[in-house]
This record gives sequence, C-alpha cells and structure tokens, in this order.
Amino acid sequence: MSGLIVTQVRSAIGSKPKHRGTLRALGLGRIGKTNTLPDRPEIRGMIQKVAHLIDVQED
Repeated sequence: MSGLIVTQVRSAIGSKPKHRGTLRALGLGRIGKTNTLPDRPEIRGMIQKVAHLIDVQED
C-alpha cells in the first residue's frame, strides 16, 4: 500500500484556526515533525488545505 510522508516546514502561527486543526488531524504540530499517512482522497484534501505549510513525498 502506498503512503505519503508529510513534514511540517512552516509555522502555523498566524494561520487560520481551521488550518491549525488540519495540521493536528494530520498528526503534525511543530516544524520538522513528520508523519506517514495512507494515500486516500480524504488525506489528499487535507494536504491541499495546508499545502503552504507542509512538504509531501510519496512513500
């Protein structure tokens, strides 16, 4: 099964509360934190919302 490696590269300070919540739902919370997630449409949508704060790689 393919996955996505998501890393937070920018701070969530000053971003909208919904964006901060989305980062939390992705398992992120501070710069440099990495999480591996399944490649599903729901996850892709969340990634699209906070694309300016994270870096994504295919697993």
